[in-house]
Amino acid sequence: MTLGVDRDSAELRDLFDERDPAVTSLIAEVIRKAHASGRKIGICGEAPSNHPEFAAFLVECGIDSISLTPDGFAAAAARVAAAEAA
Repeated sequence: MTLGVDRDSAELRDLFDERDPAVTSLIAEVIRKAHASGRKIGICGEAPSNHPEFAAFLVECGIDSISLTPDGFAAAAARVAAAEAA
């Protein structure tokens, strides 16, 4: 996947969105397969910090850990807590 580097390119960043259904479907499947294999799985990147609803999506999928940026921590942490409570 190239999403992690595209955000640094002014020419490419608007062409990709980590919330695209194809990407979220792939992420959900990877989480499911990791757990089916007895593995923990986490994610590092801008998406959970930039889009708190993406953090909630990851919790709903059963992600084990999420890396957040300091500036996005409060909003994403609130969404994570709400998703975990639900």
